[in-house]
Order: sequence, then C-alpha cells, then structure tokens
Amino acid sequence: MSWDRGVVIKNETELALMREAGRLNALALATVRELIRPGISTAELDAAAENVIRKNGGIPIFKGYPGAYPYPATLTISLNEELVHGIPSKRKLREGDIVSIDCGTLLDGFVGDSAFTTGVGKISEEAARLLEVTEQALYIGIEKMRKGNRTGDVSSAIQIFVESQGMFVTREYTGHGVGRNMHEGPQVPNYGTPGRGLELRPGVTIALEPMVLIGTSLTSVKPDQWTVVSADGSLTAHFEHTVAVTEGDPMILTLP
Repeated sequence: MSWDRGVVIKNETELALMREAGRLNALALATVRELIRPGISTAELDAAAENVIRKNGGIPIFKGYPGAYPYPATLTISLNEELVHGIPSKRKLREGDIVSIDCGTLLDGFVGDSAFTTGVGKISEEAARLLEVTEQALYIGIEKMRKGNRTGDVSSAIQIFVESQGMFVTREYTGHGVGRNMHEGPQVPNYGTPGRGLELRPGVTIALEPMVLIGTSLTSVKPDQWTVVSADGSLTAHFEHTVAVTEGDPMILTLP
C-alpha cells in the first residue's frame, strides 16, 4: 500500500520477508568483518560478501546501481576520510585505518541495507571515539522510530547528539525508505527540526544511516565519480540499519 510522498507501508508478511533479506545482509557483513585485517584488499572483502549473498539465493543490490556509471561492486568500502561509496579495488587495508562497509541485499523481492565502520588493528583514540559516537547516534535515531513521531524527530536527535560531541553530520547524504526498492520515500537526513517531516506509522521502513565527520560537514566526490570524502581530509564514519516502525518498539530488520 502506498501513501504520501511515495512511502510504502509494509504488512506483516512483507516485514517478515524484509527480515530475511536483512539477516542475509547481516551475514554478509559479519563474514567481511571477520576477514578485516592489515594486508587484505578491499576487492577480497567484496568477493567474500558477494559469495555469501549469492550462495544463499540473494542478489547484491548495489551492483549495477545507476550513477555516473553503473556501480561495479557488491559493497561500498570507504577508508578514513572517505565517507561513503568507496569502490573496492586492489587497495589493501593498513594497520590504523578505519574502514566503512556498506552492503545491500535483494532476497525474495525485498531489500536489506546496513553498514558498519571498524578499525583495522590498533586505531587512534580519536578514531575510536568517532566510531563510538557514530554508532551511538544510530541507536539514538532508532529509538525515535516510533509511531506518532515524525522524521524530523529522528533527524534532529541524531544531529543534536553528534554535534554535542563536537562532530559534524553530512548535509548532502541521507537515510531513506527501503523495501522492494533500495531507495523509497521518505528521505531522512541526519539533521532536522523536531515535529517536522513525515509522520511515522506502523509498517514504515527506513534505512537510518548516520554519517559523521570529525572536522567539517562538507564533502566532495573523488574523480572516480562515486567515492565521497570529507572536504578537509578528516576522518569519517558510517553506521546503518534498516528499521521498521511498529505499534510498539522499533524493529531492526538487519540484525543477524
């Protein structure tokens, strides 16, 4: 069923299917997390995720996604100052890097979309704090995903927390509705005004994804036309879950 601004309300059957897509997506990400170490290439991580998704009957939804040119990989893998949409390659992880892994899986007609950022070996205190703040911001946003709230309540909660920690949220990239398509309504920025935006109703499903930068909210796109970086070269992080609004507590659809 569709309603205002292209938002699609999911019924119980559809939410169950999204949960299965989310589980498979989580399995792919867990497999990648176990492989992260100095010396492994981002292409190797990408191949491992694609193998898990395909052998379990899924389709990597990022692969071929339209943009400046069709996206060429299963994962987006972004290092250090790269915020999102980094393309896997022969580049190898190094001790002290932080790496953001984003994955989307289509299974039985529905999409699971989630992401995490982690350190490679021992990382700096500054990087560790960035990861902690960004992940906490995600769960603060999830807590606001309740019947009767508005998207602005979710967005503002993320923004207020991140900025209270002396960090910045991107103004150019947002969370989004998800379901049969990877991008549905509504858009959910990581900044906003309480009481504004779309009213949340049971069956609304949104991929919440705080994207946090240490030094600036500004970004630019690298010459590969996909990879987004902080404008000042400072560290960035990204966490994401697909979440459903219910009659009670928010339901995270992309847990293992």
